[in-house]
Amino acid sequence: MASAERPAVPHINPWIVAVAVMFSTFMEILDTTVVNVSLPHIAGNLSASIDESTWVLTSYLVANAIILPLTGWLANFFGRKRLLLISVAGFTVASFLCGLAPTLSVLVVFRVIQGLTGGALQPLSQAVLLEAFPPQDRGKAMGFWGLGIVVAPILGPVLGGWLTDSYSWRWVFYINLPVGIASVVMTKLFVFDPPYVSRKSETVDYWGIGLLAVGIGSLQILLDLGQQKDWFSSSEIRILAFLTVVGLVVFVLRELTTEHPVVDLRVFLIRTYSTGVFLMTVLGFVLFGSLVLLPIMLQTLLGYPSLQAGIAMAPRGMGSFLAMPLAGLLVAKVDPRKLLAIGLFGGALTLYWLGNLNLSAGYWDIFWPQFIQGLSLGLIFVPLTTISMDPIPKEVMGNATSLFNLMRNIGGSVGIALSTTMLARRGQANIAVLGTHVNIYDPQSRSYLEGLRSAMMARGADLATATERAQAMAFGLVARQASMLAFVGVFRLLALIFLLMLPLVLLMSPPKHRAAGAAMH
Repeated sequence: MASAERPAVPHINPWIVAVAVMFSTFMEILDTTVVNVSLPHIAGNLSASIDESTWVLTSYLVANAIILPLTGWLANFFGRKRLLLISVAGFTVASFLCGLAPTLSVLVVFRVIQGLTGGALQPLSQAVLLEAFPPQDRGKAMGFWGLGIVVAPILGPVLGGWLTDSYSWRWVFYINLPVGIASVVMTKLFVFDPPYVSRKSETVDYWGIGLLAVGIGSLQILLDLGQQKDWFSSSEIRILAFLTVVGLVVFVLRELTTEHPVVDLRVFLIRTYSTGVFLMTVLGFVLFGSLVLLPIMLQTLLGYPSLQAGIAMAPRGMGSFLAMPLAGLLVAKVDPRKLLAIGLFGGALTLYWLGNLNLSAGYWDIFWPQFIQGLSLGLIFVPLTTISMDPIPKEVMGNATSLFNLMRNIGGSVGIALSTTMLARRGQANIAVLGTHVNIYDPQSRSYLEGLRSAMMARGADLATATERAQAMAFGLVARQASMLAFVGVFRLLALIFLLMLPLVLLMSPPKHRAAGAAMH
């Protein structure tokens, strides 16, 4: 593994390298969302309950979260190209085995393998890309990479719904095979290790790895099961919370004091990077929180079938698809902090726009805020990644990208957990508030209920049945309005979070390499 024995790195067109690593990244991120819509089919086909089938998601996310922060160390220990090849090949084989799984427990085991092999793909591909391009062109590289990061989660539910409806849930996994094989071939041919990727020490920090697995694994399971178990009223959740806090606190203390840490946390001493990681965590929180909320609203309140709901989410992907390459070009010419501020403001504006919808909303009422939000995400993601990674030395780039991606994923998990919890609890509170106004002493309510009862009696129901049905219909109307108000409240809260992030942009230093790059153009 010594760098002296390593042959010189051949010059490869960086765009070929970009395509090679993009295949694997897109495949891995797509897999985090493509399975969601197939869960009812998986549960039915494998004779399991819906609650049991959620372990297909949880097992993947837990394994993924544990391996992410270890990626930088693993790349140095085994070699980056070797790790990338093992990860892509392992992920592809695990996908095939998931498709063949005869029982739910076997499927969960293969999903754990998929998560362990897939977790390294995002930070590895990002590190390879950032090094393949000269510093002044990193914005273009991140624009290309960001397409996969933002478009894949939006495309996932559409593709998953179509494959499940048209063929079988097993094809959700089989679809990875051609992409994985192409990625293995291109990685073998075009990706090479730079000389500074080498084993720093022969010793392995087993305590660090163990504490990380306990802390991150417990946190991910806690976030996934929290709402289902009613949070801290459940002893399981309290135990998981204890393991999370103790595991992560002891892990941080150990990594800061040991000579050869498995995760180098000293990178957070770089102010621009640590601010960028915090902003990316919040972006994950808001992006994944709103990604989960909107399809639920479309299906439960506006009557969209699952596939149509997935298609209705496409405008966000369209906006990002247009904005990412444009942002990549602008980063070299305009202060990226200005682009980031515009993106954050645009994201807040569109979430507030979604927070003004009502039960009469049509397709275009949903299309435009999502499309503009997609444009805003492009203006956030590319500059934020470029600024955050600019001060990072190449030698620790793998470690920095693994932590950057880990925090985005944790932010996403927290966003999904809190958004769904707030939605459920606000909905119940709103029913209680609205319900107090629907009673026989309110003239409008009484008139409405009498009209419904008369309509039921006209259809042949007796007085008692007609009264019961009228009250049930009135309650259904109240429940729908209460639920809509809950969605509106959560969307507006997410908009406020985006606005509160704006001042943090001032803490970040402009990229040192941008000026040199701009001068060259």
